[in-house]
Amino acid sequence: MESFGANISSPSSFLLTGFPEMEGLEHWIAALLLLLYAISIVGNTLILFIIKEEQSLHQPMYYFLSLLSVNDLGVSFSTLPTVLAAMCFHAPETAFDACLSQMFFIHFFSWTESGILLAMSFDRYVAICNPLRYATVLTDTRVAHMGLFIIIRSFCMVFPLPFLLKRLPFCRANVLTHSYCLHPDLIRLPCGDTTINSMYGLFIVISAFGVDSVLILLSYVLILRSVLAIASQDERLKTLNTCVSHICAVLIFYVPMVSVSMVHRFGTQAPEHAHKFISLVYLFVPPMLNPIIYSIKTKEIRKRLQKMLLGPKF
Repeated sequence: MESFGANISSPSSFLLTGFPEMEGLEHWIAALLLLLYAISIVGNTLILFIIKEEQSLHQPMYYFLSLLSVNDLGVSFSTLPTVLAAMCFHAPETAFDACLSQMFFIHFFSWTESGILLAMSFDRYVAICNPLRYATVLTDTRVAHMGLFIIIRSFCMVFPLPFLLKRLPFCRANVLTHSYCLHPDLIRLPCGDTTINSMYGLFIVISAFGVDSVLILLSYVLILRSVLAIASQDERLKTLNTCVSHICAVLIFYVPMVSVSMVHRFGTQAPEHAHKFISLVYLFVPPMLNPIIYSIKTKEIRKRLQKMLLGPKF
């Protein structure tokens, strides 16, 4: 194996780290991460199965939920190989190109999730503010086009990142903070000028996450205005209740994502385990919680799940 930092062009590999500052607890941390993976994979697979099998769920709202579940599975499977290797099998070394590929997929699925959450907020806006036009606005063809646009946008935004990194010389020790490859972590390592990388990273954060979050907020301002015009308080609560799952999904995605970005850019004095913890929350919590939230808050999914677990007599 080459010595880390010996190559000043492209390193042959990166060294991933787990939680060396928590020596003695690695097995418990690995067990926790495996549990989170299991919940995420089983939960999202069940959501996809139920939506496929339940004819009443073949609606735009649940098509977007299916896309969200597929995306969450993508997030889980993107980080799984290196997390297992570093935390469970004590094989922390990953090849340079493999690391760049993992970085691409992690950020691709993150950008895609932001777009899906925006599409879901548009679905809620049309359903509440223009219910009579819902079927004509959100046709199956339009939903498919929206999903395709979200995927293409994410791909086009993330595609330059590996190439922007590959052109830089690496002459520092190629040790990463996490047990997976993230762009903010990787741009700390080159000894060349990373201004273009940082500026492009900031540009896509603002143009994707920034614009998406503003549009989601705007949609809920319009939804709230429409709900407040309803005379009956019971009807208001019933209408708002249809948005609770989506609001939770938005919060558990955007709050950790903003925290990761802020800590990497401005929290240089923060302890290393704080960086790791926030990144773990960002990548592990949304894929785990989304299927749980939608299973609890969506009556049709909840009933089908209870029927599967408790038998047809239920």
